[in-house]
Amino acid sequence: MTDNIKQSPGAALVIGGSGGLGRAICHALQKDWDGVFFTYHSNETAARELQAELSANGDCDCTAMDVRSTEAVQNAVDQAAARFGRIGTVVFASGATIGQPYVSQIEQNEWERVLDIELLGFTRLVRAVLPLFRSQGGGSLVSVVSFAPYHFPPGDALSSVPKAGIEVLCRAIAKEEGRYGIRANSVAPGIINAGLGDAFQKTLFTPEIWEAQRKRVPLKKFGEGEDIAEAVAFLASERSKYITGQTIIVDGGLSL
Repeated sequence: MTDNIKQSPGAALVIGGSGGLGRAICHALQKDWDGVFFTYHSNETAARELQAELSANGDCDCTAMDVRSTEAVQNAVDQAAARFGRIGTVVFASGATIGQPYVSQIEQNEWERVLDIELLGFTRLVRAVLPLFRSQGGGSLVSVVSFAPYHFPPGDALSSVPKAGIEVLCRAIAKEEGRYGIRANSVAPGIINAGLGDAFQKTLFTPEIWEAQRKRVPLKKFGEGEDIAEAVAFLASERSKYITGQTIIVDGGLSL
């Protein structure tokens, strides 16, 4: 007799869940997964608020984690697996706090700081997650990157260079790990009214400059955190089960 019992999808692990985009991503993922486990760096107040919001509708847990520590990253993955069992998807939504300096203004120590948090942070996560996914017979990895490689805004190198590396690494994972049922994809946000995008609109340039930029967007508006979250949720889920090594650009058409 054939066993038709459907396997539980497992839980979602979100690295950087308490941030502007991460919060929206956690809420979107809750609809598809058995639970949500997210990490935060230092803002425990925001993390506990998010945990309370998510717990009102499902199972949720969180832990503090520094992506610059290999041990801390491994411990967070282990905690998530111990708490929920199967981890069906892992989302990397963590990022460094940065400005918008031109390349000629970026000091070496600033390159090293951002690369350590973003690109090397992602490699630490990959090292911890791939053995788990293999042991489970598969899993979905989604990274939040940048639309800058497709439409570069001056002053964005410090942010976009590490994220371009993350995007390429996702393609490598897709190519090499697909045989184990592991998928890896990326979501590239444009100008978004959440996270760094929201902060930049409040602190950089004039309202007139931002309005001119908005008019360049074919949809004539900037995106919301939920727009990114829905793209992430799609790539994380079984709805995209035959998609791997790809990047969805969510920018309202600005990169066209």
